[in-house]
Amino acid sequence: MLKSKLRHLMADKKINSLSSLIRDSKISRETLNKLYHEEKMETLKLEMIVKICEYFNCKIQDLIEYIPDEESSEN
Repeated sequence: MLKSKLRHLMADKKINSLSSLIRDSKISRETLNKLYHEEKMETLKLEMIVKICEYFNCKIQDLIEYIPDEESSEN
């Protein structure tokens, strides 16, 4: 499972809305919506993840956390 930390990064930068982030970062609404709502994040292109990390001046692990499924860890 992937967990997005986008909301935390936005709060740290005092970005109050997704619209503001889209406007300031020039990253597509579709890409940021996936992260913001934690939907279909596995379909994000690495290029877009890097662009977001550049905008926030952060590492990938500061943006996205991978949490193994319990079923996978039992094998």
